[in-house]
Amino acid sequence: MPLLLSKTDVQKVLNMKDCIEVVEKAFAELSNGTAILPLRNNIVSPEGLSLYMPAFLKEMGALACKVVTVFKNNPAKNLPTIFGKVLLQDPETGDVICIMDGGYLTAVRTGAASGVANKYLARKDKNQIIGIYGTGVQAKMQLWAMKETVNISKVLVYDINEDAANRFVEETKEMLGLNIEKTSNPDELLESDIICTATSSPTPLFDGNKLKPGTHINNIGSHTPNARELDTATVKRSKFVGDSKEACLKEAGDIMIPLKEGSVTEDHFYAELGDLVTGKKKGRTNENEITVFKSNGLAIQDAATAKLIYDKAVAAGIGINVEI
Repeated sequence: MPLLLSKTDVQKVLNMKDCIEVVEKAFAELSNGTAILPLRNNIVSPEGLSLYMPAFLKEMGALACKVVTVFKNNPAKNLPTIFGKVLLQDPETGDVICIMDGGYLTAVRTGAASGVANKYLARKDKNQIIGIYGTGVQAKMQLWAMKETVNISKVLVYDINEDAANRFVEETKEMLGLNIEKTSNPDELLESDIICTATSSPTPLFDGNKLKPGTHINNIGSHTPNARELDTATVKRSKFVGDSKEACLKEAGDIMIPLKEGSVTEDHFYAELGDLVTGKKKGRTNENEITVFKSNGLAIQDAATAKLIYDKAVAAGIGINVEI
């Protein structure tokens, strides 16, 4: 009798602080070899794309599969282009014990990964300036994760859509209580201590030669081999960390394009995030390093977060049990 959790149910129990904690444990399991993370499977049908993302975390007892679909004709049917659901299983019996909405889960767990990266790669200064390219849902989650992991004095945001940027400032000020300012000049963000790129841009957002020493970048957008938010100069100047080396070298144009150019070699990929969490490699080693965390999004994040949501929902008596 699986538990059904709606988006509203998920929102009631999931917060960023707890999500950062379980996502950090998931990356540690990946590094320690107690996680099973098969390659993402895709099915392309006439109407759209379906993605299947399974993972198992032995120590956390989290076994799950996320199903994400992208069907471009859905808006004409008054439906969202993207749907996401997560099936959580009992790791001892294999039975599906919960089916939950995956949209909000995905947004929060993506922010949480950057929160983990901040702990190991960002400077520990007080009163840091945050710069965010893009003002969509993920930008909000990134900022929420930063509030949990760094000391923020001011936030600068830029979006080519000024109306979207204005809405972001208004909504996020109320949500997080931070000093947030919109700028019409994207280069102003290069004075930030931590930069987040959360856009759909297929081309670089700034000139990496202008980055100041000590900057940390959470690189969230661009998940195809031919698209990138970071230019070659940024990659060359940085200590480059990814959630998964395999995913970065197969999906992330941010590093794949410099590799193809011959500007860097595969050795430029410094470490996976889990290797920093487990201490196998050091994160930031001095105040002048420029560091990059490339987030592709891994099913271990979904599995860990789904288990967290399920446990909290059961404890709170939230959701509907159904007979199947």
